[in-house]
Amino acid sequence: MNNLFLKESANENNPKWEKMISRKAPLYQKKYDVRSEFERDYNRVIFSAAYRRLKHKTQVFYSPTIDHISTRFEHVKYVESISYTMAKYMGLNAELTKVIANAHDLGHGPFGHRGETILSEISMKDIGKRFWHERNGLEMVENIELLKDNENKKQNLNLTYAVRDGIIAHCGEVDENMIKPRDEYIDLDNYTMPNQYAPYTWEGCIVKIADKISYIGRDIEDGIELGIIKKEELKELYSILNYKEEHDLNNTIIINTLVYDLCKNSSPEKGLCFSNEALELLNTIKKFNYKKIYNSELLKPSQRFFEIVINEIYNILKSTYDGEKTLENIRKLEKYYKVYLPNFREWLSEYIKKENREGLKNSILFDLNNPKDFYQAIIYYISGMTDNFAINMYNEIIEY
Repeated sequence: MNNLFLKESANENNPKWEKMISRKAPLYQKKYDVRSEFERDYNRVIFSAAYRRLKHKTQVFYSPTIDHISTRFEHVKYVESISYTMAKYMGLNAELTKVIANAHDLGHGPFGHRGETILSEISMKDIGKRFWHERNGLEMVENIELLKDNENKKQNLNLTYAVRDGIIAHCGEVDENMIKPRDEYIDLDNYTMPNQYAPYTWEGCIVKIADKISYIGRDIEDGIELGIIKKEELKELYSILNYKEEHDLNNTIIINTLVYDLCKNSSPEKGLCFSNEALELLNTIKKFNYKKIYNSELLKPSQRFFEIVINEIYNILKSTYDGEKTLENIRKLEKYYKVYLPNFREWLSEYIKKENREGLKNSILFDLNNPKDFYQAIIYYISGMTDNFAINMYNEIIEY
């Protein structure tokens, strides 16, 4: 351990501390609780339904029948592990990196980045704004995801500022090879695009880099498992990197090399940075992955199917809109779609004004007299789906 960042850690001695642990509203207190603020956030994340659904959401490859292909849930655990190692070594707050890592991808919809693109196209057309998973992740933890409190009433997650900031600031490349946190405490609603601002904490910066380290080698392993990458094709990568043998490069080596390099080359003065050699390794593997994996023609058929699934679900739900009569219209369709339409109606009912809100203390989000509110509700609802839930709902729709 070098503890170079100990004075920068998210703790009571940091001048940013009160801002870091601030919440949009006071969080209810229990009579006996030994947890820190970030431990409470961690528990609120991992006990949420949105977190549980990550185990059935695509990371890169849609492959429901092969157990060893990485899911979104596994990815966040890899990010947790890598960021924990770096935070502990540098003297930063590993509790904070742990909760940001586990929460950072809660905004991803079904079918990975392709699902994100499809939802964005719908959102631009009907609402006039882009859908992006970092923003959606922030909105999930601020407005959508609910937990029962100690009075058995559903409330919003109400996480600390440092965690919410880490979620919306986690994306973006590290090509410039230097990341430092911003000093300004800003309203997170000011974010209008991914990577617009640096994270507010060093811990958020750690997670941002760990996100990249975690997937580049793992995606190659999955690509080989599925036959998208042939082992002989890796020789191209070895050649570029001047590696002679296959055993010189695997996911274990990639992670250890990049983690060790970042820990050794970073300081509060320089920021979080790699050596030129390690940055070249990172970028070379990413470039290889885009060529051989992410842009592979073998993924196109499934991606076209995802487009059909998401658009059909959206259009069916959208067709029920008629102001205050919308819930009634949904009920009428339920005689045809007996499983999934009632689920949507019950979900929607938790976020609108109504006479009886017994058991609900969450924010009211949607005015059914505003069509854009309803379209936004559908997008939130779809973004929370697992891959199989979306496909099953689509299958129910096309039975008629």
